[in-house]
Amino acid sequence: MDHSVSIDLQPRDGGKVGQDGSAPPYSTCSYISTTQGFPVQPPPRDFVLWSLFNTVFCNVCCLGFLALVFSFKARDRKVLGDTDGAGSYGKTAKCLNITVLVLSLLTVVLIIVLVSTGVVAFSHAIQQENQNRNSYRFNYGN
Repeated sequence: MDHSVSIDLQPRDGGKVGQDGSAPPYSTCSYISTTQGFPVQPPPRDFVLWSLFNTVFCNVCCLGFLALVFSFKARDRKVLGDTDGAGSYGKTAKCLNITVLVLSLLTVVLIIVLVSTGVVAFSHAIQQENQNRNSYRFNYGN
């Protein structure tokens, strides 16, 4: 007696939507399909590009580099299939990236304010010096 089992993997309806409007169970949408009634969660984000940008351009107190390290850890965990660890490292990288971005923006605003007030104070000092020179003219040689 032959007890072998064969499974036909080809769709019978050509991959079309069923009569009731639902997608077939072999749908190609990877994150919408369900497995045993539970929806498949999308993989956690690792924020590598954002961390790389912050490391190169906005590395305040080396926090951009630290965010890049956590982003790589999140990517490694995602590759290994540890979604909880990847999510944790990804959240840490996101928080560090937000912190770096806020600190960088505050630093730029502070520099702009200091430069503008310094220029104003310097111009007032020059005007005061010119007024003092004009009022106390010394007559050399005459």
